[in-house]
Amino acid sequence: MSVWEAIILGVVQGLTEFLPVSSSGHLVLFGQLFGLEEPNLTFDVMVHLGTLIAVVAALWDEVALLFTGLQPVGEGPGAERVKAGRRLIFLLIIGTLPAGIVGFLARDFIEQLFSSVSVVGAALLVTGGLLWWAEGRLEGSRTMDKMRPKDALHIGIWQILALVPGISRSGTTISAGLSRKLTREDAARFSFLLSVPVIAGAVVLQAGDLVNALNQGTWGPILLGTVAAALSGFAAIRGLINLVKRYSLRVFSYYTWAVGIIVLILTHFLH
Repeated sequence: MSVWEAIILGVVQGLTEFLPVSSSGHLVLFGQLFGLEEPNLTFDVMVHLGTLIAVVAALWDEVALLFTGLQPVGEGPGAERVKAGRRLIFLLIIGTLPAGIVGFLARDFIEQLFSSVSVVGAALLVTGGLLWWAEGRLEGSRTMDKMRPKDALHIGIWQILALVPGISRSGTTISAGLSRKLTREDAARFSFLLSVPVIAGAVVLQAGDLVNALNQGTWGPILLGTVAAALSGFAAIRGLINLVKRYSLRVFSYYTWAVGIIVLILTHFLH
């Protein structure tokens, strides 16, 4: 993979990770339909690491609360904040477990899906349908501090769908949050926070492959792609938080449907 290919794919990852259009699906599409080298799972994990950096920077208040939750409870005015941090950690753990378990057990099968453009095309159609359905529900008024464990579990079960390239992780989790009557902004914020344990877990699982890649001298393009993903991801997070408060997510349904149909036409009728 050349330096420019890595940067392009990193930018694509950063923008699409937090927009409900499927980052993994777009990486596959750009790699195969536009002649770029097919991104392997190691590169995919590293650019996801870049988006993790973006989450920490863009949602520092929430991330700081998570760190606070790791401290002893104690007494005094800070005790309530520690409890709030622990509660948020607990919710993220519950929301992470379903996809984490399925992803670990079906790792080889999921990796095979990354080579199929047809799967991406069909999955993009599903993503559009999920977003359309979620927007049809009444807007909720619940914030993250009102979430219950069963809300986090509900969102986590939906996140299993996003293991398929082409089905958006942010799209499914935001849709699930809206279905639990969260506010639009808090559904997006919890979705972004939920990416933290997901990405960290993926990095741990791929640690061996990552070391091999760096030993082979391919660290340059990988690191540049990671930086590109971090910068573009930060911009995407800030942009989407403002967008969901003012506009419908159905605009992304139109986009994913259009791209999905075009992909299926190209793969089934022109090849």
